[in-house]
Amino acid sequence: MKRFTGCEWRITMVNDSIDVCIQEKLDVAELLSRLDDSTLQGAWEDEGAVHLYWPEDQWNKERLASVRSILSKLVPSPDGVSLSVTRVPAQDWNETWTRSVKPLRIGRLVIRPSWESITLAPQDIEIVLDPKQAFGTGHHATTRMVLERLQEEIHGGEQVLDVGTGSAILAMAAVKLGAASAIGVENDSVAVDCARESVVQNGLKNRIEVLCGTLTDLSQERRRAADLVLANLDRQTILDLADDLACSGLQGARIMVSGILVEQQDEIVDRFSCLGLVCSERSQDEGWVAMKFFRPESCDGEA
Repeated sequence: MKRFTGCEWRITMVNDSIDVCIQEKLDVAELLSRLDDSTLQGAWEDEGAVHLYWPEDQWNKERLASVRSILSKLVPSPDGVSLSVTRVPAQDWNETWTRSVKPLRIGRLVIRPSWESITLAPQDIEIVLDPKQAFGTGHHATTRMVLERLQEEIHGGEQVLDVGTGSAILAMAAVKLGAASAIGVENDSVAVDCARESVVQNGLKNRIEVLCGTLTDLSQERRRAADLVLANLDRQTILDLADDLACSGLQGARIMVSGILVEQQDEIVDRFSCLGLVCSERSQDEGWVAMKFFRPESCDGEA
């Protein structure tokens, strides 16, 4: 799924670019969705500021006006938002970002790039994940919270459905923690290729299937076979997929969603409540929320 999860959106700039810096905590996925600008090279979130990048030859007053117009709809007091426009020289931000990635420990999970070595404790579970053109390394709060919850939710033998799998980090973590198998669904073909490479690299090819497409491309039978459904996306995508997510999983299946700002959580709870789901747990980190929903009845209303 095309989405933004904090600093995990990749940027490649080979020519001089324009950096539009917005000093405001935003739902960047919604900002990018509203911009809907194919010339936008990338985005970067850093300590409460959002950076948007355009090629210098594509930047103009009309694009600046568009950014300001959209901010007026997303921010309660847009006049108080600091926005600056700066020219930056060409560089490969992917390479710069990759060099900064270090091993990350989240509970028993240790996530490291292949070029970094680390001494593991007996209880550690290792995931080798090289930063590529895909979403999710575990460094952002939205992914980190789900990885923390998986260590409590996986008891062994589960069938997992990971919607918008990105790098497949959640699917790989679930299986390494004891789930029997996982299906990752992703509509970004580049991310699918990266995810499949990572699955093979971690020796999980026979237990994780990564499919290129959307949730609706997966048969209802396969969707309903899941014990645990994961959706680390963004507010609008979760709302758009709510009906399909609610009808995924076995009776009593757990549905975990993340990628939601604190101020957006009530809207998500209300939407899923209307579909018969109960929010049983919430986690909060750095202004983001992850939630677990429980469906006590099947979609046919059978107890």
